[in-house]
Amino acid sequence: MSQARPAPSRWRHLRSRVVAGAALAAAFACPAWAQSTFQVFDPDHTRFSFELRTRWGQKVAGVFPRYDGEVSTLADGRHQVRIRLATAAVQLGDSERYTRLARGERFFNAPLYPYIEFLSEPHAPDLVRTGGSLRGKLTLHGVSRMETFVLGAPACARPGEDCDAIAQGSVSRYDYRLDGWQFALGDRVRFTMQVRLKPGVFKHPESKPADARSGESHPGDPGRVPERKESFR
Repeated sequence: MSQARPAPSRWRHLRSRVVAGAALAAAFACPAWAQSTFQVFDPDHTRFSFELRTRWGQKVAGVFPRYDGEVSTLADGRHQVRIRLATAAVQLGDSERYTRLARGERFFNAPLYPYIEFLSEPHAPDLVRTGGSLRGKLTLHGVSRMETFVLGAPACARPGEDCDAIAQGSVSRYDYRLDGWQFALGDRVRFTMQVRLKPGVFKHPESKPADARSGESHPGDPGRVPERKESFR
């Protein structure tokens, strides 16, 4: 007498468990994020700046001379950008008074919020060559929100290497509780990221890429950029 075969529904359940187990074993044997690499910013060609307008239409411009960041190439080929700007070093032109006000508690409040951070969503590597939207999580003044910056059309065939990759975007300062000087300053803050990468590729430790949407972080790869002393000048 032949042995009875499992019922179709039970057979489908057993087969799905086998397939799921095999996929899980493969994931642990060779995690997709284990071989990611990164490049750091070239401080001789990289610049992060911002501007806003007064109520009378005058432009107020500033720069972040101290910064850190990297562009990671994930194991699936997509890229991810991390940027960290030191608010205690922000400068507004040659004005010591305006610089002191920008660093103070009524604006960036550098003692309490020392960094502005941006973590992009993973994106296609050709975005830097074609131009387009660069979406990610911006953390400013203790508030994190998803924002979109726009990469402009490049001036060369290898932007970020032979010429600058430039992204711009504006945010509402009230969304980030930057509500000081309302009588004098408008709402929109326009950021400009002018980036070039150093030659040389480095390998990440075995860690998952940070999640730009949830802010999830993992051991060895926190949700903020590790400090590289050559960038923080």
